[in-house]
Amino acid sequence: MSELNRMEIIASLEQSEVVTAILTLSVNHGWEEEDLPGGEILFRLHTHNPQFFVELEASLKANLPGLDVSTDMIPELDWVESWKEFFTPVEAGSRFIVLAPWMEEEKAATSRMPIIIEPKTAFGTGHHATTSLCLDAISSLFDADKIKAGDGFLDLGTGSGILGIAAAKLGLSGIGVDPDIMSVENALENREINGVSADAFVVRRGSIEAVDGGPFELCLANILAEPLLNLAAPLSAKVKSGGCLVLSGILKSQAETVKAAYSALGEPVTFTRDEWACLVWS
Repeated sequence: MSELNRMEIIASLEQSEVVTAILTLSVNHGWEEEDLPGGEILFRLHTHNPQFFVELEASLKANLPGLDVSTDMIPELDWVESWKEFFTPVEAGSRFIVLAPWMEEEKAATSRMPIIIEPKTAFGTGHHATTSLCLDAISSLFDADKIKAGDGFLDLGTGSGILGIAAAKLGLSGIGVDPDIMSVENALENREINGVSADAFVVRRGSIEAVDGGPFELCLANILAEPLLNLAAPLSAKVKSGGCLVLSGILKSQAETVKAAYSALGEPVTFTRDEWACLVWS
């Protein structure tokens, strides 16, 4: 049986705000929080990548010296079983519902287009606002005939492949890239689960330099503000004239800075949820 790396952080109420901020910017898959009897908050994370925890712990302790951080290993089966209790269906936009593979009853009962995601430890499941905002945007753009079957798409930082799968299920075809090999493996697994062909959704390791072809009618990037700023010129060049660009993973406070970097494309529409913003050019 394979094992997972687990990190537990015990923070006071004052420390918890800083911990939450660091996790929000560093962790794209969510975490567990538990209120402890003494008033502290327990943060619990899992990953297959031990180096990620080394870097995360260094960042946490640089900002909060003396913070209680511990790591250990657990059987992966424990994590998978806990996901079955935690994972809930996610309705997104007018068209999609995100389900786990074991949710056969929910799949049979819905009239929405199901996207089946195998929950892993470092990838999008649709529960996070940044991902659901992108799915909302894809639905809205399709409903408004801004994108259509036969169009091409680019999914930069594909993660679980959820956005590329959504686009492919609407009849678009394109490519998803991610520098993390675990993300690529998960995206390939989810592509197969959803019955999406390799021609409709090419998945490749890398970043913008790994993208051949284009420009595309739809470009998607659900990453973070800093890489979006660094990629503004090459990513803008991948958007077809009159095409659509969806950027997410941006805090509300960062939205104006990201807008300015992509000003050559015009003024986007901004959608928000919780502390997150999604920018849509169409």
